[in-house]
Formats: sequence, structure tokens, C-alpha cells
Amino acid sequence: MPASEPLQRGAATPGGPRPVALVTGAARRIGRVIALELASTGFDIALHHRGADARSLDDAEATARELRAAGARVQLFSADFADPAATAALLPAVAHAFGRVDAVVNSASRFEYDSPEHFDAGLLASLTRSNVAAPVELAQALARQVATQAASTSPRRVTPCVVNLLDQKLHNPNPDYFSYTLTKAALAHATVLLAQALAPAVRVCGVSPGITLVSGPMDDGEFAKAHKLTALGRSSTPEDIARAVRFLIESPAITGVDLAVDGGQHLVRQPRDVLFLVK
Repeated sequence: MPASEPLQRGAATPGGPRPVALVTGAARRIGRVIALELASTGFDIALHHRGADARSLDDAEATARELRAAGARVQLFSADFADPAATAALLPAVAHAFGRVDAVVNSASRFEYDSPEHFDAGLLASLTRSNVAAPVELAQALARQVATQAASTSPRRVTPCVVNLLDQKLHNPNPDYFSYTLTKAALAHATVLLAQALAPAVRVCGVSPGITLVSGPMDDGEFAKAHKLTALGRSSTPEDIARAVRFLIESPAITGVDLAVDGGQHLVRQPRDVLFLVK
């Protein structure tokens, strides 16, 4: 199948109509836990994964089994956000499969290191395509879909919502991961602008995680130290992030906000990324 067409695997399990959430990057890590949280509280899940290798598909299918065990209808969709055509085809494919879409959680994100001293314009362009353009395009697509579907077909009132995963370092900036940080800053501003532009039909919110999972070159010991470098002495867990996402999706009076879920890490001045503070 061409790369521009999202792959659809697995049949939706039988059951009554439930609100539908598209969770990007849901095969593993934080996206997986968000999908499980939503499934356990009454959502059917469109599980997006990048689909670049066999491991991606294996992880997606394992997560899909967990979601079905939680009672959700699930279908898998593969799309590489570096491909604009694949991005454009994703949400219409979800709507065709489920008959509606009520929420989009933009959890998928590329995270690679550069610095102002070694700025890589090519990396910035590539990260912007995946970390900014794709979430904005999916928000636009949700707004178009919402205009065609009847809210009354959902068994419980869920006002359409987009939740973008941002980063606490936007509140407490440092120059490490320079291009990545620029993309998250752009997405944070896009969250506000989209909340204005898509209201009242679609709400748009952000969640800024703290040190939540081991990432990059950090090892388990360094992660344990970094996780404590917050005002509360503990940063966020995937479950903390998932609950925050669900809260925003289920809160019809909230839009245009960025909810920091980081143990107060954004309150503690850190001149470098925590990876370098615990070396």
C-alpha cells in the first residue's frame, strides 16, 4: 500500500456507539497509556502508529489487545507524519472506519538533540513537519469532520477536543534540544490560535509533561535522579499525563490552556536539560 495511505488493521469489536478518540503514537510509551485511560472510561480508540518497522506493528497490535480487553473497539492506522499525504488521509480514514471522531490526542513526537552552537536547519525542518504541521493538520481535519457528524449519535456528550502534548521546558526554558524546543513552542502557540479559530465547535488544549519516561541517552539511574528534581520531589508518570488528557477531553468549559503536569518542575530553574544535570 502506498505510504500516503494509512494502513488499517483489525476489525472493530461489536458493541454500542461510544465516543471515538484518535491517539497518535499510541503503540507505546505515553501514547499507549493515554489510549488505555480513554478506553477504560468509555472511548473507542483509533490507534495510530508510525508503521516504519515490524516492531512498530508488533507494539501496536499488543496495545490493541489491551484496549480491546478494556472494552474498546479498536482499529490500527499507520501513517508517517513526515509524509503530508499520509497525514491528510489519517483522520478521514478514522472517520470512515468508526463513523465519527470526537477527540484527537497528538502524542506522537520526534525528539532529537541539537544545540544553538550546532544548530541543524534540516533537523528543525524535519521536526517541524512531524511535531507542528501534523498536529495542526489533524486539528483542522477534526473540525471538518465535526461539521459533518451529529453530536447526538454519541451515547454521552463529549464536546470535540484536541489535546496536544507539549513540554514543561517551555515554562522553564534551556537551550538543550534546541530545534525540538522550537517545535514545541510553535505547537504551544498553535494550541492557543487553534482554540480561537476552531471555537465553538472544537476545543484545543495542551498538556506539558515533566520527566515521565527514560528518553534519549538517559539510563535508569539517571532517570531516577532526574525524576526527583522538581518542587514536589517527583515528576510526572504516564498515568498522570493520561488522567490530565482525559480531564481536558471531558471538560467542556476548558480551551486554549496548557496544563503543566510535572511535579512543579517548571517552577525550578534548570539551566540545562535534566539529562546533563544528573550526569
